[in-house]
Amino acid sequence: MSAKPSVVALIPARAGSKRIADKNIAPLNGHPLIAYTICAARQSGVFDAIVVSTDSERYASIARHYGADVPGLRPAEMSGDTSPDIEWVRHTLQLLAERGQRYDAFSLLRPTSPCRKPATIQRAWTQFLEEAGVDSLRAVEKCEQHPGKMWIVRGRRMHPLMPMGPKEVPYHSTQYAALPEVYVQNASLEIARTRVVLEQGSIAGEVLTPFLTEGDEGFDVNRPRDWRLLELALERGEATLPVIDRPPFFG
Repeated sequence: MSAKPSVVALIPARAGSKRIADKNIAPLNGHPLIAYTICAARQSGVFDAIVVSTDSERYASIARHYGADVPGLRPAEMSGDTSPDIEWVRHTLQLLAERGQRYDAFSLLRPTSPCRKPATIQRAWTQFLEEAGVDSLRAVEKCEQHPGKMWIVRGRRMHPLMPMGPKEVPYHSTQYAALPEVYVQNASLEIARTRVVLEQGSIAGEVLTPFLTEGDEGFDVNRPRDWRLLELALERGEATLPVIDRPPFFG
């Protein structure tokens, strides 16, 4: 029987978010947002290492307090609003390799999905191991706004994003229940073979398996409105957070 592949959790936490100031460390129920992702990763028991990629010394201190490793700060040129994930992922894997830490797989766990639980990660890792021949796994959920109802606007004319379906009743004129199921990715979780980064320059590769999140697992916090909705859901018991097993960070 072959040994299980080694895997590292990679948690991106650049400073300088604009829609919510310092979003990744904004306080939620007495702890910075990133704490929930770090603690869920640790408590899952899945990872050989848990690493935060950040361009901020303060963020690094917070990450270490909650049990993550920060092998070095992310360069500024990889920390902009439009910097692609492949850059910081490759950079982090190279930093780790220079320390003699090489992994067969990695998982991206974004702090903006604080309701992802240790059991969520365990379920995803089990699925990834059971799927032969896949390059990666990505969290998805059934989309609420179907792309069959979406349009591309060009000047004074518009064209369907998905020009499919029977000519008599195209998708944009079809009842939602009759449209094919379509899934949208959420930010909660990705797992991939390290080779797709090193050999293909990709964080996903070519063969992907879907991981269907359940309930609040895929709740993503990016805008002030999202934050208010999360607080309301927590207050009503419609969402829950991972348990934090460290005292609050004060620094």
